[in-house]
Amino acid sequence: MASTVNSGAQPSSGSGGVIRFVLDGQVHEVAGVPADRTVLQHLREDLNRTGTKEGCAEGDCGACTVVIAEERDGRLRCRSVNACIQFLPTLDGKALFTVESLKSGSGELHPAQAALAEGHGSQCGFCTPGFVMSLFALYKNQASPSRAQIEDALSGNLCRCTGYRPIVDAASDMYVRGAALAEAEADWVQAPCGRSSVVARLSESDLLSRIRSIRRDSGLEYEHRGRRFWAPRSVEELAQLRVDHPEARMLAGGTDVGLWVTKQYRDLGDVLYLGEIEALKIIRTSETHLEIGAAVALSDAFPAILAHHPDLGDVARRFASPPIRNSGTLAGNIANGSPIGDSMPCLMVLGTSIVLRWGAATREIALEDFYIDYQKTALLPGEFVERVRVPIAVPGQRFRAYKISKRFDQDISAVLAAFSVVLDRNRIRQARVAFGGMAATPKRAVACERALEGRDWTRTTLDAAVALLSSDFAPIADMRASAEYRRVVAENLLRRFFLETSGEAVANPMPTQVGHIGELS
Repeated sequence: MASTVNSGAQPSSGSGGVIRFVLDGQVHEVAGVPADRTVLQHLREDLNRTGTKEGCAEGDCGACTVVIAEERDGRLRCRSVNACIQFLPTLDGKALFTVESLKSGSGELHPAQAALAEGHGSQCGFCTPGFVMSLFALYKNQASPSRAQIEDALSGNLCRCTGYRPIVDAASDMYVRGAALAEAEADWVQAPCGRSSVVARLSESDLLSRIRSIRRDSGLEYEHRGRRFWAPRSVEELAQLRVDHPEARMLAGGTDVGLWVTKQYRDLGDVLYLGEIEALKIIRTSETHLEIGAAVALSDAFPAILAHHPDLGDVARRFASPPIRNSGTLAGNIANGSPIGDSMPCLMVLGTSIVLRWGAATREIALEDFYIDYQKTALLPGEFVERVRVPIAVPGQRFRAYKISKRFDQDISAVLAAFSVVLDRNRIRQARVAFGGMAATPKRAVACERALEGRDWTRTTLDAAVALLSSDFAPIADMRASAEYRRVVAENLLRRFFLETSGEAVANPMPTQVGHIGELS
C-alpha cells in the first residue's frame, strides 16, 4: 500500500529513503512504495487525482501527459512527459504539474483549459487533460509558436472523436487569453512564456525556492522490500555502483524500460538511475566530434546534432513524440539495442562511436560493432555507456535519413534508411549505408558500400549498389511490413538518395518501383 507522508514524517517499515518533489507549490514526500511505481499510479491510486488518464500505458496516446519542471540557469524549465511510464523516484528534486495544478487561486480555468472548453476542443473528454498539459508545456516554452510548432507539440496526443482543428485553434487562443489576464491573476502558472509581470516573477521565485529546499547534497538511495533504487550525483559514484551491482538495471529516460513494467510485468530488481548526474547531461563540441553524455535527453541531443547534420531533421521531428523525447536519451536508445531504434542507422552512417566505462577505465567502440545479436550488445558486466561521439560533417559529405511508417507522427518505422557519401568532385571517397527494421539489429550494408566507394556517383554505380542490397539483408516480415515490401523500399530509398545528392535531374525516368516510396512516406 502506498504511503504518502508530509515533510518530517518517517518512512514506513520495510523501506529506506524518501522521494521528495513539489506538487501544487508544496513539498510532497513519498515512502513505502515500489521504486517502479509509476507517476500515473501514484496520482490516480494514492492521491485520487484522476484527471490524469490511463490509455495505452506505453507512452503513445498522451492521455497521461503531465509536466515536470526543474531549475535550469536560474529559471524553471518545463517539459511534458508520459506519467504512465515515468517511475516515481525520478521526480525527486523536481516539480510536478498535473491538470489539477492549473486552476488559478480563484478557481478559474487556465487559459489552455478555457481555450479548449470554449472552442469545442473536447467531446468525450478522455484525452482532454493530456492535451491540456501538452498545451501548458507549449505555453511555458514558446511565446508565439508557429502552426508547425503547435502540431509538433501535440504530436504525442491522440484524439479519436473531437478532430484536431479546434484543438489546434485552442493552442493559439490560449495566448490571447493569457495576454488578457490582469496583473494580479498572472502568476507563473497562468502567465504565458515571455510575460515577466511582478506576480509571475515572484511566484516563479517561490517555486524555485521550494525546489532548492529539497535539493540533495548526495544521491538518492531508496529501498522498498529489498529492491534498491540509486540516483547517484557523480559519474564516479555511478561507475562504482555499476561495478558493485552489475545486475542492477540501468535507467535513463525509462521510455523503453517503463514498458517492461507496464506491459510485460517484469521485476526490474535493483535500479541505477542516471538522471541526476549533471556531468552526463553535457554536450561538448570539438573540431571533429560532438560528444553527448549518457543522460542527455533526445530533445536536447537532436538539436545539437542538427546543427552539424541538418538533414537529420525529418527523422528527428518524427522520432516518437515530445513527451518521449523529453524523457528518453540518445544513449538509452543506443544501449537498449532495439532493432527498430531510429537513431542507430543514422548515427552509424555518420561514423558514430560510443565510450563505454567500467570503473575508472573506458574504451571506445564503433556503434556498428556494439550490436552482437537481437537486443544483445557488447557491454560487459559492470560496464555502461558514458557518452556518444558523433563526427561533425566534413567537406563533400552528403547525408540523408528516411523514415517509412504507416503514420507520419508517433509510429514505429517499417524501414529506417540512412546514407552518407563523401564526394571528391563526383568520385565517392567514402560511403556508408545502414538500415533499421531490416534485420535483428540495426546494420550497415557492407556489400552495397563496397560497390559505391572509389566510383563515380552515377546511375551505373547506383544500379550496382542497389543490386547488392539483397546480399546485405534478408529482410524480416512482421505486422508492420512484409519482407518483400522492405526490400523494395530499401532499394528505392537508395535511388531517392541518389536523385537528391548526385545532381542528376529528378525528371529522368526511374523504375516504376520508386512509386512504393511515396505510398507510406
